[in-house]
Amino acid sequence: MPERTTVRLPDDLLLRAKRKAATEGRSLTALIEEGLRRVLDERSKPGAVRRVSLPVSSATGGVMPGIDIDNSAALQEMDDLEYLRRF
Repeated sequence: MPERTTVRLPDDLLLRAKRKAATEGRSLTALIEEGLRRVLDERSKPGAVRRVSLPVSSATGGVMPGIDIDNSAALQEMDDLEYLRRF
């Protein structure tokens, strides 16, 4: 026999769920049960995690000659000069 339980949901989510269940002509319990089964089945499948391919630069190099990345004042000055050149 199914077990009864209390679930606390945000008001807007509960309202949307009730509307969807009513539109589909089924109970809120059936809708929640289907959603839980989908989530649990999806997580139990190996390889269900979607891999994301991130773009990786193939550029080589580093800091331009004459630039000291430890000197923040000089970096700021170079940035300011570049900004002024654009005008």
